[in-house]
Amino acid sequence: MRQRSDRVLACDHVLELGGRPWLMGIVNASPDSFSDGGRFGTLEAQVELARELLGAGADILDIGGESASTGAPPVAVEQEIERVVPLIERVAGELGAIVSVDTYKPAVARAAIAAGATIVNDVSGLRDPGLAEVCAQTGAALVLMHTRAAPKQRMQDPDLYDDVTGEVLAFLHERVEQAIATGVDPEQLIIDPGPDFAKTPAQTIGLLADARRLHELGRPVLMAISRKDFIGALTGRPPRERLPGTLAALAHGVDAGAHIFRVHDVAAAVDFLRVRAALAGELEPRRDLTLAEEHRYER
Repeated sequence: MRQRSDRVLACDHVLELGGRPWLMGIVNASPDSFSDGGRFGTLEAQVELARELLGAGADILDIGGESASTGAPPVAVEQEIERVVPLIERVAGELGAIVSVDTYKPAVARAAIAAGATIVNDVSGLRDPGLAEVCAQTGAALVLMHTRAAPKQRMQDPDLYDDVTGEVLAFLHERVEQAIATGVDPEQLIIDPGPDFAKTPAQTIGLLADARRLHELGRPVLMAISRKDFIGALTGRPPRERLPGTLAALAHGVDAGAHIFRVHDVAAAVDFLRVRAALAGELEPRRDLTLAEEHRYER
């Protein structure tokens, strides 16, 4: 077991994650997202969404130019760069946001970092070691996610794991060591157990139920739980109707000590965490706290 550290180095940022939960808002620069269906299809609409998420309380914005959905076609490197770089330049430059780029391609990661991204969110499980080399050279933080499937491959095998948590831990430990051997500072690394990726809903639920074990790796934990398939399987709801289930998963993740939560509905997550913190005694309300008159009734 590595000594635990809650600090993350991300280019010129030092993220101290040992206090409250951090929220990573999602901005899709692809027209085939499983959850928003390309509703934010123009650069201006994407920038406005980013502004809205930051105003609602997002700490990090995760920008991706290729949908992780297995039903969407792969995107060429040049096209992915064309989608994400102008948006990252606007969001990092104009809005001053901490930006994560959601990609598994080293060339895209390098271009995104040059545009202002400081975190690389790799959903391939470091399938291409060149991604770690980019992070070693630039100082960008690297999210290492567990998956046994190739990008765009759907893997739903109920017999795939004998011990899903143990196998996820072993995989992530190996990837952490691989990244460090490439030259990545251990404090650049964040781990993600990969809910739904190469996992059935039951396997994801079993893994998240055992999420405290992820701290054995000694690195901050990111949980990408928003609108996931396991929530839909439990509730029978399509993606945009999975907010209550997402908030339940968020509560469990906070109890398990996770550090960052990747969510679509930032405002709802902020409200949920604020009320939860107050009732848990982690946030002391002001003695003069009152309800504003305009919020007393629906008009």
